[in-house]
Amino acid sequence: MKIATEQIITGKGATLHLIPTKKYKTISIAVKLQAPLERETITARALLPYVLQQGTTNLPDARALRIKLDDLYGAILSISGTKKGEKHIITLRLDVANENYLSDKTPLFEKAVDLLREILFQPKLENDAFAESIVTREIQTLRQKMTALKDDKMSYANMRLIDEMCKDETYSLHVHGYEEDLDQMDGKKLLQSYELLLKQDKMDIYILGDVERELAEKAVQPFLDRDVTPVEEKAASEQRTADKVQEVVERQDVQQAKLHLGYRTNIRYNDSDYAALQVFNGLFGGFPSSKLFRNVREKHSLAYYAASRFESHKGLLFVFSGIDPKDYEKAKEIIDAQLASMQAAEFEDNEVEEVKDLIVSQILETIDNPAGHIETLYQQVVGQKNIPIEQMLEAIKQVTKDDVLQVAEKVQLDTVYLLTNKGADKDA
Repeated sequence: MKIATEQIITGKGATLHLIPTKKYKTISIAVKLQAPLERETITARALLPYVLQQGTTNLPDARALRIKLDDLYGAILSISGTKKGEKHIITLRLDVANENYLSDKTPLFEKAVDLLREILFQPKLENDAFAESIVTREIQTLRQKMTALKDDKMSYANMRLIDEMCKDETYSLHVHGYEEDLDQMDGKKLLQSYELLLKQDKMDIYILGDVERELAEKAVQPFLDRDVTPVEEKAASEQRTADKVQEVVERQDVQQAKLHLGYRTNIRYNDSDYAALQVFNGLFGGFPSSKLFRNVREKHSLAYYAASRFESHKGLLFVFSGIDPKDYEKAKEIIDAQLASMQAAEFEDNEVEEVKDLIVSQILETIDNPAGHIETLYQQVVGQKNIPIEQMLEAIKQVTKDDVLQVAEKVQLDTVYLLTNKGADKDA
């Protein structure tokens, strides 16, 4: 497939990333705001996406905003927050029909960009603060999100693994914030965090679709011209060596135990062996053909699921498994054996080739979706390294068995986290 070429236009207040393509009948617009993860600001930043969707100066409530979206031929708006490495990212995304495919030639693209501008720069305020009625309601929504995370034991176990593994590291901060902060939150405090965001956040705007460069630049000029005092970026994420493996056991009323392991890969997105890390993960636990899936789940029937994934910007790799509480020691032993097997080069050249093909197919499938394409390109901004997608694919194709072995030798087990039932004996 032909991959659309990214055009980058830099302004004083934002960077425009234009990906012109006639492939879709829609235009995808994403505004990404990036700031360092900080304990003092994380809860307010987690709350802001909920509040910003509740109205603007000219569209004073969520209903008025929905009507406006309907008027834009059913444009779809989403605002969300996430973390990548030690960065917190807020994304405003709007997908709108391309008027070139409509009988009505309403300038939908310009109107969509203008709506995003209004949502971001002109939110609904009352008495120089976010409306207390809205803030109070959305605090409750965020509380429910936090509760849902605790109830989803797989997500909870992953959060607790990172709590323990990255203790005293910025990456351990919870992307949804902290419940105790919500008790002190009000409209004025949230407005202060919002104003700080406008003043300091690094902004990147992505436009993917059939849009001329001149039109795109003109539409986003208010973003490009914004006054900003960005926080100085760190050169690299915090790194810590796994000197001693720590083991954490937590007991709750659960039937299925969660055994999650955290490793230090010592490899990040902008490192030369990042492509080899992708292949290593594919062989280790990233696909149904991987060692973890075949040996822990299928051969020994010790896990309901067993897989791995890596964090591109922090240099971490996580193994997730759901096991019977009584199988803890055996499951851990076999998971350990799979890493040892990788480090002993107990995999074949043809397996490396198969995984490379799977990864290439996975990336092509991801960028076949507008949101996935934008996220793939944004990895470059967070990782502070421009790698055209074609170059990324070529790097994966060039990975050898020896490259994968060198990655495997860098991987160190740091933390073992077990969430098990109250009556279980982990040593059984």
